[in-house]
Amino acid sequence: MSEFVSETSSMPPRRWLHRLALVAVILVWPLIWIGGLVTTYDAGMAVPDWPNTYGYNLFLYPYETWLLGPFDLFIEHGHRLLAAVVGLVAIGIVVAAIRTEPRVWVKWLAVSVLVAVIGQGVLGGLRVVLSDRTLAMLHGCTGPAFFALCVAIASVTGRWWWRASPSDIAVMGRGLLWACVGLVLLSYLQLVLGAQLRHAQPTMSPVGFTHIVKTHLVVAGLLWLLSGLVWARLRKCGDLTLARPALVLIGLLALQILLGIGTWVVNYGWPTLLEWVPGSSSYIVQSKGFAESIIVTAHVATGSLILAVSTLVVLRVARMRSVVRASHSSIVVNRFSNANVT
Repeated sequence: MSEFVSETSSMPPRRWLHRLALVAVILVWPLIWIGGLVTTYDAGMAVPDWPNTYGYNLFLYPYETWLLGPFDLFIEHGHRLLAAVVGLVAIGIVVAAIRTEPRVWVKWLAVSVLVAVIGQGVLGGLRVVLSDRTLAMLHGCTGPAFFALCVAIASVTGRWWWRASPSDIAVMGRGLLWACVGLVLLSYLQLVLGAQLRHAQPTMSPVGFTHIVKTHLVVAGLLWLLSGLVWARLRKCGDLTLARPALVLIGLLALQILLGIGTWVVNYGWPTLLEWVPGSSSYIVQSKGFAESIIVTAHVATGSLILAVSTLVVLRVARMRSVVRASHSSIVVNRFSNANVT
């Protein structure tokens, strides 16, 4: 904690680590999109071997066959290629951290990014080799967590982290920090529940499925309510770098709720509560239609984005709280020193 607080008056090191972390963030979200399409189109076994692609080295597979072949092959092989690029970026993050980062805990965070991407790749490969739906569900749960990890290292290596200045002490209490932690936990719980619905096992009972759906809806409401409360508290501090991400989170949650309704409609038809919508009675579910697939995949990708923004919010609040406490301690020490001098 002392190292965490002592960053207040420090200057940031060379920015290669931050730039590489941003590249990872920019690449991982499309990776989640493509991975979502793989699941939506049941393309997880379009390439039956791993780590090769039909016997070829991953990077040497004929691009004509990849680009002009079946769509399920296109997205599955593309998912693997993009994942490999993210792995190379993760290696660069570790090298940059070792060479330029003065904070030991950030170096370990960089190493954890590399370990996580390797683990995610192995998990995806085992899902193919073993053709296991449970591993597919785990792979879908760990992907967003890796995205949040990339956002974390991009956040702690950015200019704002080093230049943060004290805000209103009254709004930086421990309760606000725990509320932000609650945002992260609820966001991830939603992803786990959604993965269970998306990768529903044949042995799941209708009662169990209904229970998960209801829990998913309740947690969505709690998450939206908590995000509003956090935004209201952060707005009082007058620092837009804290309030804006929380406001973005509220908007993403509203969008996610709409996408969730759309996902239910394209998969199961209009729910009873929405039968008043014009055309709902004549709606026909179309399996794997283009528009339907985009809605379902957008719901998955937006869930990951919500977790990432929640991670950004909790890190910034934690950082600001440490800066405020360091500033307060400095004021107390100065007053004590002046009193002794006089």
